Amino acid sequence: MSLPSVLFLGGTGVISSECARYAAELGHEVTALNRGTSSTHPTPAGVRAVTGDVRDAESVRNALGDNEFDVVVDFLSFVPEHVQQQLDRFEGRTGQYLFISSASAYQTPPTHLPVTESTPLANPLWQYSRDKIACEDLLVGAYRDRALPMTIVRPSHTYDHTLPPFSGGWTVPERIRQGKPVIVPGDGTSLWTITHHTDFARAFVGLLGHPHAIGEAFHITGHEAPTWDQIARDIAAALGVGADIVHVTSDAICAADPSQTGSLLGDKSNSMLFDNAKIRSIVPGWHARVPFRRGAQEIVDWHLADRARQRVDAELDALQDQLVASYRP
Repeated sequence: MSLPSVLFLGGTGVISSECARYAAELGHEVTALNRGTSSTHPTPAGVRAVTGDVRDAESVRNALGDNEFDVVVDFLSFVPEHVQQQLDRFEGRTGQYLFISSASAYQTPPTHLPVTESTPLANPLWQYSRDKIACEDLLVGAYRDRALPMTIVRPSHTYDHTLPPFSGGWTVPERIRQGKPVIVPGDGTSLWTITHHTDFARAFVGLLGHPHAIGEAFHITGHEAPTWDQIARDIAAALGVGADIVHVTSDAICAADPSQTGSLLGDKSNSMLFDNAKIRSIVPGWHARVPFRRGAQEIVDWHLADRARQRVDAELDALQDQLVASYRP
């Protein structure tokens, strides 16, 4: 029996590129539709690349022609209008529409840990998360009213070698490398689930075309939840240095830089632990394999291999200096 054909809307991001690569490796016929502009995540080997703009219906028609796919995976919809555009194109022409939501849509802060798929969706602090919730509401309504064959997946913090787990990309690791103090929110002891993209992909691909995934929502996360202090120390260890950590409350950080309010108060400042029993019921035997300490070394090695990758956000760097001067004991 042949594996389902899959169209990735996206396919060149941190998560989607690895999912597309692994699906092709397992024997799926994989097509990736995107603008073809990624320099860090080119289309994986074995994946057919087509160029088009998912926000432009004519561009999508020209790119795909009359081709139909057993599964459509949507990494590029962020508001309900985006989702509706894809339903207008693919509903009735695919056996599964798989929408990438976000674990930040869960109740924030959560009243119960670990988070399960039945945890309420409510994030008053981040518009991005509220928009993802609205997208899910649209899909759940379509499933109930029209039997839309949809599946929802909620990634949490998923990374690869290109993506240090801090705001500002390489800025914080570069400060660590130079021996400068770095800001860690709160007292550094909140627990943060972090997931390597290869671990995510191995579970995700098991959902493609799976009949028991229709109408359901799943999160896929690693099993490791280091503190933010430990995350900084793991990056420092990969650099071969120590980490000079200064703790500053999340409220103070967001007062100094309101642009961080959503991602910090609405996500990273809260301890988040997840129960992965539901995804393991669909993908028996799956477990996360890559500890962050190993992932931290991949991040450091990739960035240090090319000076052009070591970009520092000057504004964030200055903000760190400002907060250190104001709050260091």
